[in-house]
Amino acid sequence: MNDAPGPTLCVVVPCYRERPNVAPMIASLDVALAGIDWEVMFVDDDSPDGTADEVRRIALTDRRVRCLRRVGRRGLSSAVIEGALATSAEFVAVIDGDLQHDESRLPLMLDAVRGGADLAVGSRHVGDGDAAGLASPLRERLSATGIRLARMLARAPINDPMSGFFLMRRATFEALTPRLNGQGFKILLDLMLAARAPLRVVEIPYRFRPRQAGESKLDILVLVQFAGLLIDRALGGVVPLRFLAFALVGAFGMAVNLLVTLILRRAGVHFATAQTIGTIVAMIGNFEMNNRLTYRTIRLRGGAYWRGLVLFMLVCGLGAVANIGIARALYRGDTAGLAASAVGSAIGVVWNYAVSATLVWRAR
Repeated sequence: MNDAPGPTLCVVVPCYRERPNVAPMIASLDVALAGIDWEVMFVDDDSPDGTADEVRRIALTDRRVRCLRRVGRRGLSSAVIEGALATSAEFVAVIDGDLQHDESRLPLMLDAVRGGADLAVGSRHVGDGDAAGLASPLRERLSATGIRLARMLARAPINDPMSGFFLMRRATFEALTPRLNGQGFKILLDLMLAARAPLRVVEIPYRFRPRQAGESKLDILVLVQFAGLLIDRALGGVVPLRFLAFALVGAFGMAVNLLVTLILRRAGVHFATAQTIGTIVAMIGNFEMNNRLTYRTIRLRGGAYWRGLVLFMLVCGLGAVANIGIARALYRGDTAGLAASAVGSAIGVVWNYAVSATLVWRAR
């Protein structure tokens, strides 16, 4: 029986396609955390480039290195949650796997939490910190927009609520876990919003470095998911975020359907034909948007994409039949036509969401 105590600090590294950065990350942590009992937990979302294999290769000769490989699950926030819950360390730090965060700031962050802070955040926007490592004007605009949105909801003063670089006690993290949304990429803000009382936050400045290898995961859809987190928090988590996204995509599809039908009618196409074409175009558009946004973390690719498209159209077709049937039944019962249509549409949306989640985008 091994009675050795667990490590003081676990550094959780959520990663996807970061194989070239694994060894440099471990070497950097070894230097930065000299004198601290630490371990690193790479949480890999089944990267096709062999990220998990590289972690295990190093772990064979370094017991501080651990790998948690997730199959059929994707997403930075959920990866961080699983990694933090899988360690016995007293403190948990989160750092991106792309080497853009400055690991040399970790001892200062650890001292801040030991000194009474609930949360130490690596910040690009205090002191001599900067965000020069953002690769493009688009990333700069996305980050700036996210920061403005986050500051409106954050319950504690913070200059960099979009940071993915922070440290806290594991016990604090675990206490907040049941109230976390767990979706998207911005786990820090999720933690702050989950706290019943404002967290005591200390920001440690750091310089955001340029990415040396791999590819950035930040795009416009990440900001959309981030906005979804804010909406979810504003609604108190009563309605599932994915259902909201699915319903919004469905509303967009209705607009597309109407627009295509109108254009074809003005071109002289028979109504039934125009409506059929509009419906098909809307279904294809809805599938693509749901695949890229609503189910981004389990996105269908290759042959699964085309099978999913056919199945989605069948599901939506049945949903449309149910929609019309229910609306007609209610209308015959002297219910106002608009109300009957609304009830039928609502039931159709719930049907499409439930069946699509079960059959089309089921976890693999």
